[in-house]
Parts: sequence; C-alpha cells; structure tokens
Amino acid sequence: MARFFIDRPIFAWVLAIIVMLGGIFSILKLPIEQYPSLAPTSITIQATYSGASAQTVEDTVTQVIEQQMNGIDNLLYMSSTSDSQGNASIELSFDTGTDPDIAQVQVQNKLQLATPRLPQSVQNQGVSVTKSSGSFLMVAAFVSDDGSIMTKQQLTDYVASDIQDEVARVQGVGETQLFGAPGAMRVWLDPQKLNNFKLTTSDVTTAISTQNNQIASGQLGNLPAEEGQQLNATIVAQTLFETPEQFGNILLKTQEDGSQVYLRDVGRAEKGAETYSTVSRYNGKPAAGLGIKLASGANALDTVQAVKDRLDELSAYFPPGMSVKVPYDTSPFVKISIEEVVMTLLEAVALVFLVMLLFLQNFRATLIPTIAVPVVLLGTFGVLEVLGFSINTLTMFAMVLAIGLLVDDAIVVVENVERVMHEEKLSPLEATRKSMGQITGALVGIGLVLSSVFIPMAFFPGTTGAIFRQFSVTIVSAMTLSVLVALILTPALCATLLKPTKEKTTGFFGLFNRVFDRSNARYQKGVGGMLKRTGRSMLVYALIVVGCGVVFTRISTGFLPDEDQGYLFNQVILPVGSTQEQTLETLEKVEHHFLVDQEDAVQEMFDVAGFSFAGRGQNMGLAFINLKPWDERERDSFSVVSEAQSYFNTLKEAVVFAINPPPIMELGNASGFDMMLVDRGGIGHKALTDARNQLLGMAGQNPAVTGLRPNGLEDSPQFTLNIDELKATAMGVSLSEVYSTLSTAWGSTYVNDFLDNGRTKKVYVQAEASARMQPEDLKKWYVRNTSGEMVPLSAFINGEWTYGSPQLERYNGVSSMELLGQAAPGYSTGEAMQAMEEMVSQLNSGVALEWTGISLQESQSGGMAPYLYAISLVFVFLCLAALYESWSIPFSVMLVVPLGVLGALLATWMRGLDNDVYFQVGLVTTIGLSAKNAILIVEFAKDLEVQGRSLIDATMEAVRMRLRPILMTSLAFTLGAVPLAISTGAGAASRHAIGNGVIGGMISATVLAIFLVPVCYVVVRRLFGEPKDLKRAHEAARQEDDLV
Repeated sequence: MARFFIDRPIFAWVLAIIVMLGGIFSILKLPIEQYPSLAPTSITIQATYSGASAQTVEDTVTQVIEQQMNGIDNLLYMSSTSDSQGNASIELSFDTGTDPDIAQVQVQNKLQLATPRLPQSVQNQGVSVTKSSGSFLMVAAFVSDDGSIMTKQQLTDYVASDIQDEVARVQGVGETQLFGAPGAMRVWLDPQKLNNFKLTTSDVTTAISTQNNQIASGQLGNLPAEEGQQLNATIVAQTLFETPEQFGNILLKTQEDGSQVYLRDVGRAEKGAETYSTVSRYNGKPAAGLGIKLASGANALDTVQAVKDRLDELSAYFPPGMSVKVPYDTSPFVKISIEEVVMTLLEAVALVFLVMLLFLQNFRATLIPTIAVPVVLLGTFGVLEVLGFSINTLTMFAMVLAIGLLVDDAIVVVENVERVMHEEKLSPLEATRKSMGQITGALVGIGLVLSSVFIPMAFFPGTTGAIFRQFSVTIVSAMTLSVLVALILTPALCATLLKPTKEKTTGFFGLFNRVFDRSNARYQKGVGGMLKRTGRSMLVYALIVVGCGVVFTRISTGFLPDEDQGYLFNQVILPVGSTQEQTLETLEKVEHHFLVDQEDAVQEMFDVAGFSFAGRGQNMGLAFINLKPWDERERDSFSVVSEAQSYFNTLKEAVVFAINPPPIMELGNASGFDMMLVDRGGIGHKALTDARNQLLGMAGQNPAVTGLRPNGLEDSPQFTLNIDELKATAMGVSLSEVYSTLSTAWGSTYVNDFLDNGRTKKVYVQAEASARMQPEDLKKWYVRNTSGEMVPLSAFINGEWTYGSPQLERYNGVSSMELLGQAAPGYSTGEAMQAMEEMVSQLNSGVALEWTGISLQESQSGGMAPYLYAISLVFVFLCLAALYESWSIPFSVMLVVPLGVLGALLATWMRGLDNDVYFQVGLVTTIGLSAKNAILIVEFAKDLEVQGRSLIDATMEAVRMRLRPILMTSLAFTLGAVPLAISTGAGAASRHAIGNGVIGGMISATVLAIFLVPVCYVVVRRLFGEPKDLKRAHEAARQEDDLV
C-alpha cells in the first residue's frame, strides 16, 4: 500500500484533503457540552394534595403511585418525598442511554392505573410527568430596578403568566420551577361572621362554584331551524368573574326577613398568590425567580443560549422598570473549560513540533509529522460526528493525548527514512521504499496494540462506561487514522519533500548531536553490561513490580475531581418549627457575608426562603452564589467555601452549609457521597430516625468522614386533632362537613378558576390569618347540624401536641433517609464510602445502606477498574502474539507494563491526586505507550536475528538504531501532555488528573524501558527458545554455509 502512494503523492494529498474537509464540516455541526449525557435518564412524577400532612400524602398519594411502577424497562432506582405542604414527588432513574421519551410513556401508562385510586382533590389539580434532570441548569431573577414600581407578587405573577410558559416551550428545557407562586383570587373567611349568619365553609365554596361559572348556553336560531329563520347568534348566560368586587357580590343565602347575605358580609376577596411558602431575593432586593432544568438528553449550552435569546425577545415587552438577571448559570464553565482544552491542544502541537525539530534538525523532516496532525484530528472529528458523539471535555482530552500518539507514527516513518538515507546513501524515493518495508509491521503492530488497550474501555457499563467510551472511541479513531496516514500520506511526503542532508556538526544542533552520540555510546555500554548480568537486572525489575503494588494501595480513590465551576450553593436549615421571618433574617446574614465580606470573589447572589434541595418548609433556605469570572478573582471557589463555612459555623440560630457543586450536576447537588439509610426490616419511622442519629454520632468519631448531614427535614411538633365521631354523630353533625371545614379553614381549598387579564387563574378559599394561628382558634369555628343549629368544633374535637415528620422519604418503595457527606481531608471518597458501609453494618438489624446518585455510579465503577486493566493487558498480548506469530516474544513486551505504571502511580501519589476515572484513562494510555516503546526495539531485534545475527548482537544493534525514535516519540508525547498538567482556570482539576499520570508514566516507561526491554527480550528468548521463523532463518543460513 505504501509503495502505491509513494508513486502517486497527489492521490495521497487528495485523500488527506477530503478527510480534512469532512472534519471541518463535522466541527461546525457537532454539539458542545461539558460531559456527554452521563446521568441516568430521570422521569419525575409530581402531585399536590393541598393541606395534607406528609404522612397523609405518603399513604394516599406516594405509595399508591409507587406500587404501580413495576415492570418498567431499565429502571435503576426510584426515590420519593412527601412533605407537609402537600407535595408528592417521585423520581424514577433509568440506566444511562435509556430513551427518555419511551421511559416517559411507560411511566405515564403505569400512572394511569394509579390515578383512579388517588384522592379527588389530587386528581382535580392534575398529576404531572416530566423528563428532566433533578438539578438546575440556570436560574433567572426578575427584579424591579427602582424597587417601587412592582411588588414582589406582581413580579412573580407576571413571570408566571407571561414568561414561564414561553421559557418552558424552549427546545431542551425539561421543567421550570417558579420561586414564588402565580396569582390567584384569595377569599378570606371570618368564622365569627359565618357563625352569625349560620353559614359554613361548604356553603361558601358551593356558592362560588355555582355562581363563578362559565355555562354553554347554545345559540339563537341553532340548526335544525324553522323555515325563514333570519337570526343566528350565540347566547352568553354567565362567564367567569374577573374582579374581587364580583366575588364579594356572590349571594350566599336569603334570610327569612328577605335580606341577602353576600360573600363580602362573611369575608373578603382579594388578588393574592396561590401559596405564600417561598420568598426570593436577588442581591438583597425582592425578586421573582425562575429555575430551569434540562430535559433528559438535551444539550446544555444550546439550551442556555436559547433561553437567554427568548428572554431577550420577551424583555422588549416587560413592564417599565422590570429587568432580568441570571445569577446562576452553569454554561460559562462548560464554554471556558472547553476553550482551555482547545488552547492546551494548540500548545501541545507547538511543543511536539519543537521536540521533532530538535531531533530531526531539518525543517522539511519536521513538517511531515506536523502535517499529519490536522489530517488525523479533523478526521477524528468526522468519526465523532458519524457516531453521534459531541465535543466535550472527555473527547477533547482524548484529542490532546492522541496528538502525542499520532505524531509518533509519522516520526517513526520519517526518522527511519532519514536514517536509511544517511547510512545507505540512497535517494529519498529509494530510501522511503526500503524504509517502509522495514517498519510497516511495527506501525501496524503499534496501532493494533494501542487500539487494543482502549477498545475494552468502550464496553464498560454505567456512567463510568459512558466516560470511558468517549476516550476509547476518540483515541481508537485517531490511532486508526494515524496508522493510515503513516502508510499513505507520510511516505508520499517523505519521497517528495525530503532531501539528503549531512549530519550537523556545528551550532546548537551540532552540540546536541555530539552529546546525544556520546550518551548513546554510554547507554549501549550500559545495556551490554546488563545483558551479561541479566539476573541482577531482573531483580531490579521485580522490585519495581513490588513498588507498583505498594504505591497503588497508598493512592486514595475517587470518581471525578472537584472543580472550581464559578458558582456555589448555600443551604440554610433552621430548627424545626422556625418561621419564614426567622429564615429571612438568617438569609440576610448570608447575603451580607457574600456580597460584602467576600465581594472580591462574589459577583451576585439569589436566595429563596422556603425551598431547598433538602425539602420545603418555612425553616429552609437556599442561595445560588455566582462568583466573578476566573481571571477577575485571585481565589478559587474552594477558598470561598471554606471562608464562608468558618463564618457560618459561628451562627447559632441555623445550620448553614456552603456547597461546591459536584463535577456532574445531573448526578446530585453536592460533591462527596450520597447515601440512603433504608428501613428494610419495617422498623418504623422512629427507629429509623434513632438509627440515623446513632450513625451521625458514629460518623463524628470516624476520621475518614466529615460533614455528614441528613438531606431532609427533622421531625417537628405537630398538633393532632382527636375527633369524637360518636359525639359528633349524636349532635347531628355530618363528619364530611367537619373534615371539609377543617380542610378549607386551615389548609385552603381550590374551588375553580377566574379570569385575570385574559388568563385563567385559581380561586382559593381559606380562613383569615387571625383565625388559624393558635390551637385556641379551633373554638372559633362552627358547623351546622341536621336541625340547622351551629355546633362549635370544640364540642367534639380536642387537640394534643405530638411529633411527626414534615417530610418523608422513600427509596425503591421502602421508607428511607438521605444522608450526604464528604471524605475528610487526606481521605478519598472511596475510603469514606467504605467507612460508612462498616458503620451501617453495626446498626439495628432492620437498617440497610444503599448508594444513590453519583455514589451509586462510583461504587459500580470502583470494582470495575481491575477488570479494565486485565482485559486491556490480555488484548495487548493477543495482538502481539498475532503480530510476531509467537507466544513467547509478546512476554518481553508485556513485561514493560509495570515500568510505566510505576511512574504514573508515583506522579499521582506525590501530587496528592486521586485514583479516579481520569487517572484510570491515563494509566491505560501509559500501558499502551510502554508497549509501543518495547515493540520498536523487539521488532528490529527479531528482524536482525532473522537476517542471521546472534541474539545479543541483534539486540544491541536494535537498541542503537531505535534509541533516537524512542526518545523522540516519548518526549513528544510527554511534552504534549505538559500543558494539561500545569494548566489553571476553569476545569483545571480534570486536566491535572489526566496530564499528571500520563507524564509520570511516560517518563518512567522511557527511562526504565530503554534499559530493561533488551534485558527482558534476551531473558524471554533464552527461556522459551527460538520462534519458528527464526529457526527457519537459522537453518537456511546453516544450509548456505554447508553449501559454501
């Protein structure tokens, strides 16, 4: 093949140009994202049961739905929460790669079976099923610039009416969360006045639903009509009300004296909000907030841009003085970290060029491998486009690693052509032909070995598999293209571009050559000595292998490195029973700390009282803190978090956490580990709480774990009503009347809808605030008995204080409690997780631990790494056996692997990094590269033996010929990875993780391998004897001697 293209260089160029054009078109079409869709597909079911307690919601809504969610394809796990605001939320997580649309349809179908069993008011308000990730993609804050024009409720109502639906329809948006509540007509009832007129709450709700109604009244002259009918018109009998006055005029009853009682006589109607449970602020000013979540499988950058564009279009129609801010946005980190990797890519190409120039000392010769870089990289982008991949951090890292690998192939070709031209005084064309005959086998071998190292990675399951797949596909595509370029384009370029040159003896290059030749002579002497004393050399080798094992056990494990992503979360939890007012006071302190004490690093913040990742309630708060761009601040997000945490620890009235976001947002809202304590033995809520508290105490004593906290709401005082049903019946009171009075007065009842500026909104009836603040207020409420007399509720109801949970959690259909925590400094997440497992095993027998979110992925991936390494090694061995047609010679190449691994382990350990996914990729790359160096020596030694040289002679000659290309390719690859290891800015932690291990591995693989590979080759050959083709060659040589 090489010969065909050496004679047709233009043909080779045409192929290269076609590949490059295809790559350029692909780059324009490929989506850009931080990570590919790694998180499991998630579908969320949400329902509301107004006024119900957490226990009621769990028993009547959550469990009813959960029990039907069986037999759904690819379901990983199911978690749910039920809270005292009446909200039920069930999240179903599916295997990575599950089609979100099919999952949603299956969930909808199962939900249909559960719907008839749900309470009527839940069915009335609807049960929603959405496909979106659990974490926010961005948050938009809407503020009134001068603070006076619009109240917070007007802002929220405007967002709910005119913006939320528009944003929800943007391509890629999965779900929108309004921080606040849409407008509603609130009817506030006075129990005293109701009693005076002998009315109950049911009378009011019935009157509203009857009189605030839209009726279809037909038409005048409707068909079939009489003959000669001249008129056709629609009849409008009654429409929905629009103003509080119309509601005030609703007739409730006519008294015996003929006077009328209107709604305004027993209460008042006003425009308010559906709920008052959340209050949001932007930089301390009242604001309306809109949280946006990404749809499963959508592209984050495209979605953020589309949402911003839509908001820009809508801003032209905002009321005067209203503006939109984006205090939380995950996209700049993605954009900048990808740009940083692209910069690293360019730096790597430049460094590789310099290394080649140093060794080849000839601009034309250096140009040839450099031309291979854009051809292969652009071709790889084309392959990514065909396979449906994206441009993301992982594929870009793979490109950076691929530069070192792909230049290697071209260098091997050019260096060999130059050497043949120089030593045998041939023309470039003849030298290229001869040279390609010598090295085509080695090139294909290297390509096969490096590909075989990475191919097993592509078949890993779960999130780790999805990460590895990005690397594996990119590197294998680049390697395959690289070998093709080295066989097609590079020889054609060598034959046309190279010119015979004399070795430089003056200037910088002359000095370099003299030093190199001297070193090479010393090196050969050293190898010669080692070949005489192979025993000692193998002892050194054995020590290196033992060293690998020792260092490996010292390195802590992790999943992905934590990054400074440019934003933080802040979670505020007050003691149970605290009010919204108290929560807001704490949030003001948090605002002051970030906006004043840390203004050097913080740009803006948005906070919400009444909502958090742990649950909803008056004692909960959440803040999104946006940091200044990376180049405008000196400190990273970790130092901002630690300074904030040390201040928050001084706050007595609340527990406040500053949280750095996790590396993959879709897998949870906090870095560290995420676990569920599940009630396997049916021990009940109280025993589970006791077990959890015991575990928190044990974790406080454990050195490996820090910051363990329950991600939920603590049990809080509850006022339990005991209804004497016998007494009530004896008094002629209907129990359903009692329940509906309690539900309306204390919980609020949704009646029907009204029109506001052409948009339908809900009508709620509830007691005046003054009639539902204290337990004694129960005495103010009356119900009517069968005789038409008013009976006070206190006649047959008494109350007592108890404890209960405002939020109940379930995991895979059983009661559970979620706990979040971090590994203590000096420990890895893997060690912390192991410590948690040991502690849980000491608890009550009915309690078990289950990992969820990012920790589930980590626990699955941790055990897989050894298999990955083993399969990679087996593949390398099989490829080498096929290449050399020998079972023994591959061992001499395989023995090199620990030499590279030692360096990678030492570099990672000394820099205090983790054995995480990136390190594993680096390690696999190191295995491939170590093998590549060995192949270059072994291939030549074997060929020289076939030509009749003795074992030692052949090995020594191979060592002399291959030292230069080995050093050159290794240096090129090492320097290509240097920009990764020393980078700063967005996404630097990931780049360090991958660059560091590769550089360490490459240095040790090169320094140790050039001495130990010849030794291993000689030892293996002596142990296993000659391969068949060597035997044949030696027999042929002997026969020739005999003939002579």
